[in-house]
Amino acid sequence: MTANAAGFTTPDTAADRQASGAVPEARHETFTVEVHLAAPPGAVFEAFADTPVRRQWFRLPGRQVSYHHDFTVNGGETASSVFTVPGAPPERLAYASRYLDLMSRSRIVYAYTSRVDDVPRWTSLVTVELRPEADGTHLRWTEQAAFLTPSAEPEHDFPHLRGATRLRLNGLAAALRGRAPCTERNHQ
Repeated sequence: MTANAAGFTTPDTAADRQASGAVPEARHETFTVEVHLAAPPGAVFEAFADTPVRRQWFRLPGRQVSYHHDFTVNGGETASSVFTVPGAPPERLAYASRYLDLMSRSRIVYAYTSRVDDVPRWTSLVTVELRPEADGTHLRWTEQAAFLTPSAEPEHDFPHLRGATRLRLNGLAAALRGRAPCTERNHQ
C-alpha cells in the first residue's frame, strides 16, 4: 500500500487492475438541489465554516474515527469512520475535500473524494451558491460526480449520493434553526 498527500492508502492491487485493463469505466452524473433556509446568507456560510456547527450536520455514517476541518482556500476537510451492518464485514469510510473558492456569504466551491475500504468510489466538484431572499437564503447545491468504482449495485450509486445530499441539507437547516423546515426543489 502507498499513502498519498491526504493520508489515504491506496492498495497496490488498484495498480494491478489498471495494468490488466480491468479498470471500470468512470460514470458521470450531475445534479442540483435547491433549498430555502430560514437564515441569512452570512449565517448559512458560517454553518459551513464553523467546525462545531458543521459537525452538527456533516458526518459520515458509523463510528467516527477521525475528523479535521480547515475552511480556507486550499484547506479542506478529512473524515473517516467505520460503518457496520449486521451480517456484513465493517466498511472503512473516508472523505477528503479541498476548498477551491470561498466567497463570503455567497459561494463555496470544493472538490472531494469518497473512499470505501481504501478504494476511491467517487469524486465530485461541488458548487454551493447562496442568494439572499426576503425571509432567508436560497441555497443552490450543484454537484458533478465521477463514479470511479461501482458498488455491488451500481444503479443505486447516484440515487444514494443525491439522497445523502438532501439529508445533509436537511441537517444544515436543523443546525441553523433548531429543526427549521427546509423547502426543496430538485433539478437533474
